[in-house]
Amino acid sequence: MKLRKFYVVTEEEIKEGKVTDVYFTRTVKILKSKGLDRVNVSMEISAHSIPRGWNWGVLVGVEELANLLEGIDVDCYCMEEGEIFTPEIPVALIKGEYGKFAIYETSILGLLSQPSGVATTAAHVKLAAQGKPVVNFGIRRMHPGISLSIERASIIGGCDGSSGILLEELGLKPVGTMPHALILIFENQAEAWKAFDEVLPKDIPRVALVDTYWDEKAEAILAAETLGEKLYAVRLDTPRSRRGKMVDIVREVRWELDSRGFKNVKIFVSGGLDDKKVKELSEAGADAFGVGTFITNAETVDFGMDIVAVEGEPRSKRGKLSGEKQVYRCPKCFGTVVTRWGDRNIVCKQCEVEMEALLKPLVIRGKIVRDKSDITEVRSRVLEKIEMIKDREIKVLYEV
Repeated sequence: MKLRKFYVVTEEEIKEGKVTDVYFTRTVKILKSKGLDRVNVSMEISAHSIPRGWNWGVLVGVEELANLLEGIDVDCYCMEEGEIFTPEIPVALIKGEYGKFAIYETSILGLLSQPSGVATTAAHVKLAAQGKPVVNFGIRRMHPGISLSIERASIIGGCDGSSGILLEELGLKPVGTMPHALILIFENQAEAWKAFDEVLPKDIPRVALVDTYWDEKAEAILAAETLGEKLYAVRLDTPRSRRGKMVDIVREVRWELDSRGFKNVKIFVSGGLDDKKVKELSEAGADAFGVGTFITNAETVDFGMDIVAVEGEPRSKRGKLSGEKQVYRCPKCFGTVVTRWGDRNIVCKQCEVEMEALLKPLVIRGKIVRDKSDITEVRSRVLEKIEMIKDREIKVLYEV
């Protein structure tokens, strides 16, 4: 038996269907023995709920879903990467002989559930920041084997950057400031800040960590006086045990910097932040945020994968609407209509514009038929959409 140094599975093991719950392999064995493994089924993927009581989420994992199904004789219709979804509506439809894709259900749901949870949380944090930069600082809280997946999802959800250097594989530059270790080794804050400035390339923003030894206000003033016009921001990362009320600290640091002519120096806050704290600190005058555990350890989206038709006949379990369905959405008001599958021309009754069908071909007969999405373009679409829906409820209608 192969001994693993790190408990992560390989891409090959995922493609081979080895990441599966045992009851799927047992089911396939039973169906084969009874000559039923080639029965054609239609299966829908939908979320039973959205984390934290939010009424919408951001779908991520579509590209990996396509890669998983490539080469398997099935058809998959799916929403676009980064699409906004609500509970219960289908985000994907997979059709084919059940025996050919049953063992992949575990991986299919995993590829969508965790990244969508991260992206959804990142989107709500970005809204809370009121347009100000949000950086993912949380990959240290997750197993390193899934760090790139987490970072990609956080950026699609709206984060302006992330700290892991493997982001360069996605065409993005990693973002970071400095650790307390740098200052502790130098012993003197000013010497550490100056070394940072002297050694690193000029295109890296000079952000000084200002809570290592002294009061945040005192260190912020020292940093501004030490680096002068080169200082881009001061970062507050005070431990919870010594923090006090961070809103008041931000206001105080902002006042003292402004009073000394350093109005251009921004305030970057990190450490134990969530969407509510980000909103409070943004209103208090913070300019940017490093959010870690709240994003990377986000609750997963509760996606399920259910049969809705067998050999074309509508069939489903209790509590699930039978039959293949399509989802239409108004590009203006985001009103959503769920209908029986089939080409339709549906017009939004409120806006009087044609609604868009969201379940589009992704994989047909095992071949990927959709171009790979550019992460920056997907992120831009997400930001545009969440800005549209932030203060409105997405209404969903069902029409047979």
